[in-house]
Amino acid sequence: MAPTKVLVTGGTGFLGSEIVHALVEANEFDITALDINPPSLGTATYSSVTYVRCDVLDLDRLREVFKETCPTVVLHTVAVNLLGESRYGMQGRDAVFSINVDGTKNVVQVSQECGVKAFVYTSSVTVLLDQLEENFRNADETWSTGRATTLYGQSKVSHSIISSYEHASKATMAEGVVLSSNTPGFRTCALRAAPIFGPRDPVTIPTIHGCIANGETPFILGSGTNLQDYVYVSNVADAHVLALHNLLGLGTAAGEAFFITNGEPITVRDLCLAVWKEFGHYPRFQLRIPEELAWWMGWGLEWACWLTNRTGTFSRGVVLDATRARYVSIAKARRVLGYIPRVSLPEALRISCQHLQQQINAQAKA
Repeated sequence: MAPTKVLVTGGTGFLGSEIVHALVEANEFDITALDINPPSLGTATYSSVTYVRCDVLDLDRLREVFKETCPTVVLHTVAVNLLGESRYGMQGRDAVFSINVDGTKNVVQVSQECGVKAFVYTSSVTVLLDQLEENFRNADETWSTGRATTLYGQSKVSHSIISSYEHASKATMAEGVVLSSNTPGFRTCALRAAPIFGPRDPVTIPTIHGCIANGETPFILGSGTNLQDYVYVSNVADAHVLALHNLLGLGTAAGEAFFITNGEPITVRDLCLAVWKEFGHYPRFQLRIPEELAWWMGWGLEWACWLTNRTGTFSRGVVLDATRARYVSIAKARRVLGYIPRVSLPEALRISCQHLQQQINAQAKA
C-alpha cells in the first residue's frame, strides 16, 4: 500500500519542521515541506522529505506544487505573528491579514481544486484569549470567539462578520475559512495551540531568559497568581498527526476546532522562575507591582516612547498579557483526537533551556 502523501506548509519553520519530524518518525507518509524559506541552520532535514520553496500568496506557484506532489492531506501552519510592542497595535494589519487570511484562502482553494481529502489548520488560542482585558478560566470550544483585540487574534478568528474591526468584514477570518470549507470529501479541522515553546523557540524562552540580563527578574506584575497555558512544540506536532488520522478515518474531528495545550496551567511567575533556575539564576528579592500601578506605568512609557520616537518594551498590553488568567480545557482534544501531551511541562522547559544554553555557548565561542 502506497504511503499517504502529506504536504506541510511552513514546513521548515519552528512548528512545521517539528511536524515534519513527527511524520518522518511515523514512517507511513510521503512528505512534502513547503515554505518560502529553506531550512534554517540547526533544523533537521531528511532525505526522504521533498523540500519546495513557495509563497502561499502566489496562487499560480501553489497550483504547480500541488499538481506535482498530489497530496492527500495538507497541514497548514503558515502564519505571521507580530512580536513585542507591535503585538498590541494596529500597524502591520495588511501584512498579517494577507498571509494569515489570504494565504490560508489560497491553500484551501488549491487543496480543493487538487482533490485533497483532509486539511488540518494550525489555529491559535488567541482566537479567544486575545480579548486582552478579559480573564479566561478553563474555557472550552463552546465559548464564542470574534472579540480579539490583537491583529493576530483577529486574523485567526472564526467569525465571518466582525463589524467592529476596520475592514474585517471584507473577509472571513482564517479559521472560519477552513472550518466553513468542510465537506464529506474535504474534511477540515483547526487546532488552537497555546503559546508554543521548545528548542529553537524564537520567543517564549529567550524572552524570559532575557529578563536576567535586563535586571527584571525581581518584579512581579499584579497578584502573580493568574494561570496561563503553554504547549511544547512536539506535543503540538503530535496533535497534527492525530488530527490527520482522524480526518482520514472516523472523521469525528471534521468541521471542529480543538484547543491544544500542555494541560498544565502555570502562573507567569512560576514559569519564569522555572526557566531562570535552569540558568542558575535566582532573584535576590521580589517586588510586587500592583496591576493598576503597572497599567499607569505602561501608559506613561507608551507616551514617552511616542514623544521620543522610540520603541519600548513595557506597555499596557504587556501588563494585560502578564496579569490575566488565560487557560483552556483540552478535554475535547483528548476525547475526539486521543490527544495526550507526551512531554510534560517541567521536562519541556528543561529541554528548551538546555538548547538555548547550547546556542549561547556556541555564540560565545564564535
